Amino acid sequence: MLLPVVAAVALFTGAASAAPQPSFTGEQLVGTLSDDFWEPTTTADPHSSYVYQAVTAIGSHECTNHNCPGTSIKVRASSDGGGSWGPLVFVCGTACKNVGWQFDPQLAVASDGTVYAAWLNTFNPGTVLSKSFDHGKTWTAPVTMNGDLSYNDKPTLVISPSGRDVYLTFDDKTDDYSVASHDYGASFSAPVQTNSDAYEYLSYGGTIAPNGTVYFAQTGEPKSGAGDEPVSLVRSADGGTTWTRTTIDTSAEPPVCTFKGCYADFYSSQATIASDSSGKLVFAYLKSTVDGGPKSLHVRTSANGTNWSAPVLVNARGDSDMPAIAAGPAAGDFRLVWQDNRNGVNAWNTWYARTTNGGATWSAAVRLSNLGSGAPYKTTAGCTFPFGDYGGLAVDSTGTNFAVWGEGDGICTGGGTGGSWWTRGR
Repeated sequence: MLLPVVAAVALFTGAASAAPQPSFTGEQLVGTLSDDFWEPTTTADPHSSYVYQAVTAIGSHECTNHNCPGTSIKVRASSDGGGSWGPLVFVCGTACKNVGWQFDPQLAVASDGTVYAAWLNTFNPGTVLSKSFDHGKTWTAPVTMNGDLSYNDKPTLVISPSGRDVYLTFDDKTDDYSVASHDYGASFSAPVQTNSDAYEYLSYGGTIAPNGTVYFAQTGEPKSGAGDEPVSLVRSADGGTTWTRTTIDTSAEPPVCTFKGCYADFYSSQATIASDSSGKLVFAYLKSTVDGGPKSLHVRTSANGTNWSAPVLVNARGDSDMPAIAAGPAAGDFRLVWQDNRNGVNAWNTWYARTTNGGATWSAAVRLSNLGSGAPYKTTAGCTFPFGDYGGLAVDSTGTNFAVWGEGDGICTGGGTGGSWWTRGR
């Protein structure tokens, strides 16, 4: 489907009037330096002060006796808006002792405080879902949703405010599939294929608009190998029965990751999306115009999910990666975090920007990864490597931001180590 474009919006960034000056508490480590915590994510309860973080715990220390997966999903909760945190809890530890490994955590909170967690229990059955009714202390047995698929990867989770409607999307090496539940995640529809072209699609963010329309932001990788990557949006207005795909933009072939053990698509383009209370959508994505060149961060906006603005440039410094976006309490208020290496090839940092006018202009970037020491992979310029495939951002009902991201010295599957870091602020 070709993208309808409304009147052009001028490329503009760094407007001091776009948002109030932010203030953050400074980055803090999730766990300890002896923990290799990969792929962090976060969510905030919309009606209380509870905040949650999840990580992929590489080589969990507690699993040396083989009573849980060696690489496990752990969640921790804060009841006071990030002021203090409870212990990291296995979402499925001893109950999943026969599962080889777990990756790719996703979190969401319903209006009644129920916490939803999705992740991979290896590639087969792949994506599973559990819930917690006691603020992450205990979790229900995981529910599978792979249907006839024997492989799936890269899940993205969104839920309706009540939690009754649960949607996930994932890929099976060659195509993208989505599933839906309308009984609070107790059961799921058969996977529905959402593409029929020459690309494998990977999702990095999703949202449900106030009218119930579901959106997943994705980027495509050519099934035949190297080549341009379509930046795509897949949506459903009928509860996940049918899906429509729209190409928003196209990125050139991504830079090559040269770290030992790094997989070819680590620096591929990524996309994410958020919806505010009025139904305004902001789609954030990474784009390179030259094969192997650095990616810039752009946003497009829409009032209906069909007609999209021209791109607004948010960042063109260094190679941008790992974007995450969330809507604030007021209409037109969106917050965005990402990582880039503007300070040097091996000097990655996490940055924050905000808009209060629906994405037309954005504040100047604020560096969140502000510690120049405290881990062997950190310097005053930044960390050696963006540890993990993505980070997370949540905004609570008071407008406080909770950002979490990875820092390390290489790819975890290639012998690299690192940790998850977070901060909060307004």
